[in-house]
Amino acid sequence: MAHNFRYLIFHKPYGVLSQFTQETPNQSTLKDYIDVPDVYPVGRLDWDSEGLLLLTNDGKLQHRLSDPRFGHQRTYWVQVERIPDADAITKLQTGVEIQNYCTRPAQVRLLSADPPVCDRHPPIRFRKNVPTAWLELTLTEGKNRQVRRMTAAVGFPTLRLIRVSIGQIRLDSLPLGQWRDLDTSELQLLHQFLKQNSQSRIQKLAKRT
Repeated sequence: MAHNFRYLIFHKPYGVLSQFTQETPNQSTLKDYIDVPDVYPVGRLDWDSEGLLLLTNDGKLQHRLSDPRFGHQRTYWVQVERIPDADAITKLQTGVEIQNYCTRPAQVRLLSADPPVCDRHPPIRFRKNVPTAWLELTLTEGKNRQVRRMTAAVGFPTLRLIRVSIGQIRLDSLPLGQWRDLDTSELQLLHQFLKQNSQSRIQKLAKRT
């Protein structure tokens, strides 16, 4: 019997839990936005973070994308307090110490202009006479609150965090609070990525033996 797998992307707003059940009363969850049965998020996006969340009922794919052994790229737009200098950018790129762990090398660049983001509700708290800047970070790991801890470690606290892509799947113009099914080309990219990722892991294991 053929499996009726669903693959969705959701533009998660600030303050929404990446799960369908509340932990305390009056919490906003995925149930408030997504009415598709039996799909579950791939990984997590913190309640105070925004952006792309991938959901599926394909357990194999969910496992592969959630397993830290199969590192895949996740790209974020990060608004930070003050303007990071070249030294801070280099540290983020090469690895910083967070909770007795050194982060893997990352792709990091200071954006020359504000990215095209929607308003956040509630808005961030601006401090008078303290400028802000936007970074684009691409990681291949997903430690707990990693981006926030990384920017704090180099002296530039995160004010706003938006995930804009997972692998080749991009948020693009999907409106805040809306979801849609992946299209055929996106599904092909996703499965191609998983295949390449699997082959790369097999090659690494072969070198160790």
